[in-house]
Amino acid sequence: MRLAPVIPVLVIEDVQHALPVAEALVAGGLPALEVTLRTECAIEAISMMKKVPGAVVGAGTVLSPDDLTRAIDAGAEFIVSPGLTPKLGEAAILSGVPFLPGTANASDVMLALELGFDRLKFFPAMYAGGPAALKAIAAPLAAAKFCPTGGVTIDNAPEWLALEAVLCVGGSWMVPAGPPDRARIEAAARTASALAR
Repeated sequence: MRLAPVIPVLVIEDVQHALPVAEALVAGGLPALEVTLRTECAIEAISMMKKVPGAVVGAGTVLSPDDLTRAIDAGAEFIVSPGLTPKLGEAAILSGVPFLPGTANASDVMLALELGFDRLKFFPAMYAGGPAALKAIAAPLAAAKFCPTGGVTIDNAPEWLALEAVLCVGGSWMVPAGPPDRARIEAAARTASALAR
């Protein structure tokens, strides 16, 4: 969460896009890459992106212990989930791999803290009330630190990053759908990596 102010959230539709996307993002200063398990080639994309020097590749949209195992077997170095269940939390603890469970309200955060997780995803960030909601939720739960994701853009990221409880944000704006334009992705990554925290 402290490698860069933004973690790119990636939906890789074609495994041939994995290496050029990862290379462009890392070259632009964003080494932590979250590959969502929303496509058939996501697991293979994680394995390929791991070959890029400097890349720290994780898996997102991890919904079950089985997803967690598949992602770790592919080389995922961190795990992100849109939510938190006791079974998934227990599997994450046993794995020893850094885990960002999704939270959207105070009860979610309290459950995560109870299970031993204090680094959390706030999701869906803009639709769960935006920066004002997270500021209010975080105030009595100071042990928790967050990565807001969901509706975060280059325009609103600075407002999120200004919150004391926020260590980084997650976003997909750096990599548009379709064949990767390396120069464009790298330029977007440079702009994102320069955001103040």
